Amino acid sequence: MEGVGDGGASAAAALNQRRLELSKLFQYYLDKTTPHALYRWIGTVGLALLYALRVYYVQGFYVVTYGLGIYILNLLIGFLSPLVDPELEPSDGAMLPTKGSDEFKPFIRRLPEFKFWYAITKAFCVAFVMTFFSLFDVPVFWPILLCYWVVLFILTMRRQITHMIRYKYIPFNLGKQKYSGKRPSGSGSSTRE
Repeated sequence: MEGVGDGGASAAAALNQRRLELSKLFQYYLDKTTPHALYRWIGTVGLALLYALRVYYVQGFYVVTYGLGIYILNLLIGFLSPLVDPELEPSDGAMLPTKGSDEFKPFIRRLPEFKFWYAITKAFCVAFVMTFFSLFDVPVFWPILLCYWVVLFILTMRRQITHMIRYKYIPFNLGKQKYSGKRPSGSGSSTRE
C-alpha cells in the first residue's frame, strides 16, 4: 500500500520540479528582453493587431475588448502617476538628497515601464485566448461600449493631466539633458572673411 502513495508523491514532486524549471526558464528569457524596450513594444503591438484581427474576424467578444480597454486604461494611469502622490504626502519643495550616497530622482513611476509592458502583453494574451470560448461572447451593442470607454478615457486623462500640471511633473523621460559649458562672450568670437 505504501508503494501507491509514494508513487503519487514522487509524481507530484517531479511535476513541481518541472514547473519550477519552466518558471526559471521563462524568467531567464523575460530578463533577457529587459534592455530591448523597442522590440518588446513592437511585439506587443503585433499581438494587439492579431487580437484586433481576431475580434474583427469573429465579429464578437466586444465585452472582452471593453474589459481589456478598461484594464489598459488602469495600467496607463499607474504608468503616468508618480510613486509618491504629492496630494497625499505634501513636501516643502523638491526632495533633495540628504546623504552623499542618495540619488536625486525627479520622477519615479508607480508602475515601471517593464511591468507596464508585461501586464499589457499578458492582458492581450489572455483576451486572445478568451476569444476561442463562446462563453465570453456576450451579445452587446458595441457602439455604446465604445462611446462609454471614450468618455471614460477623456475624463480620466483630463484628471491626470490636471494633476500633472498642478504638481509640475512630466512622466516621460525625454532623454538625458545635455548641458554645454559657459558660452564665451561676444568679444571672444572670431569671424572669417
